[in-house]
This record gives sequence, C-alpha cells and structure tokens, in this order.
Amino acid sequence: MKRLIFIGVCFIMLPRIVCAANHVSKDSSWMYGGNGGLNLNQVSLSNWAAGGENAIGFDVLLNYSADYKKNKHLWQNRFEMAYGLNRTEADGTKKTNDKLYYSSTYGYEMRKNLYLSALLNYNTQFAKGYDYKTDPRTYISRFMSPGYLTAGLGLTWNPKAWITATLSAISWRGTFVGSKILSDEGAFGVEPGKRLFSEMGGNLKVEMNYEFLKNMTIFSRVDLFSNYLEEAQNVDVRWDVQLNMKVNKWFSANVTTNMIYDNDTKIVQKDGSKGPRLQFKESLGIGFQINF
Repeated sequence: MKRLIFIGVCFIMLPRIVCAANHVSKDSSWMYGGNGGLNLNQVSLSNWAAGGENAIGFDVLLNYSADYKKNKHLWQNRFEMAYGLNRTEADGTKKTNDKLYYSSTYGYEMRKNLYLSALLNYNTQFAKGYDYKTDPRTYISRFMSPGYLTAGLGLTWNPKAWITATLSAISWRGTFVGSKILSDEGAFGVEPGKRLFSEMGGNLKVEMNYEFLKNMTIFSRVDLFSNYLEEAQNVDVRWDVQLNMKVNKWFSANVTTNMIYDNDTKIVQKDGSKGPRLQFKESLGIGFQINF
C-alpha cells in the first residue's frame, strides 16, 4: 500500500515536474525531456451471451531525462517508473507492470564525440510479484528482490544527440535479493542464504531516442553484460523499446516491449525443470499523457 501511495504522489506531482521543466535555467548546455501518463481500461458485462467477466485496470508511467553537454563534459541521466494492476471477478488483482530504473553516465571528452566515462545503472521493481500459473500462486519477486546495480568504467560514443553508446570494459554488477524466502531458495543466482551475487565483466549499453515522424518517437535501450569470471560466452541481454504516438496535447498511444535473457534467472517450466529462458513482455496503452 505504501508503494501505491508513493506512485500516486508521483503522478500528482507530474504537473509540477512539467512546470519545473519549463522554468529551468536557459543554459543551453542542459537538455530536459520526458513524459508521464495514465492508461485506464474497464469492462462491464450484464447478461452478455458471448461470455466474459467484469474487469478494471490501470497503468501509470513516468520517463524523464536530464542531459548536460558543455566543453569536454557529458553527463546523461534517465529515470523510468511504471506500475500497473488489473482486477477481474474470477482472478482478483494481478500486477501487470512494475519497473523502477535509474541510469547516470559521466564522460570527459578525449577526442570528438568520444569520452572517457563512468556508468551507474540501477534497476528493480516496486511490489511483490507472483507466478499466477501455479495453484496456489508462487511468490517470485519484490522490491530489491531482485535489484540490480551496475557500475563501470570505459568509453562513451555520442555522435548525435539522439544516440549514445557506452562500452564499460571493467564493470561490476551486483544482484541483490532482499527477500529471505527467495534468498534461501538461491533465486537470481545468489548462493542459498546469501543476499548478494557479484559479477565482474564487460557491459555495453546503447540508447536511441529518435523522432522518425512528426509526433512519433521511438526510444530503444540495449544492455549487454558478460561475466568474465564465469561462462563469459553467456551474454545477459536486456532490450527495452517504447514507441510513443502523440494524438494531441493530452492524449497519446504507446507500445512498450521488454526482452530479457539472464543466465542466472531460472524459469520454471511446465515439466518442473528450471533454466534460463528468453523473457518477453509487450503492452499497449492509450490514455492521458503529458509530454515535457
């Protein structure tokens, strides 16, 4: 409940964020931008011969970036938040979306568009997650279970304002499992009973934010990580894409996809076996949105 209240406060604060973005310093070295939205869906049936059930749901999102570029300095920051619930008469309330992400990259220019850089990434979710395919449902995640923190040193290439690539040849990635239940199970690669799984390796992050048609933009981020110390050939992949189509000042449609492959995340199959699998999620939202 506390996390839901926090999410609600964040959404209420959107107009203030917009005002702040519109009243920042006129220093052209800073570039600000983002969007926040609320998508709602509702189905009500009465004596409906084709069948079905009543349902209601929502999805709230917030994306914000603040980038600084002046002389030899480059500093890029991005924050992402998403949370969604759906409720039906038969199945009750289920989580449909949950993300908390922050990234910061600082670079010092060595030659044109090439920077010596330091990278920090943080990624987790807000609330408890369950596997609803089992009966009873199986508890599989919560805030900081897992939580991912990546820090690295390397090079950043920024040839255009809409694309950035950062190669961190020396990177540390920590996988945190704060839940005792999941920790005791050895979930997400940690040893049973431990709360942290450390990896040293290389990380490549490529981000693109491009308006390819008027009022239509695409944001894509690919993260690749290879653990030098164990099975370096098994590259972990995370690819997030958001296609945003602005209808007017207040309304828009967006399509979001997320693809993950993590060799240390074991997925339970129908036959009871566990192993790494390609994870994929897609969502379509149409509703209220503020762009700033």
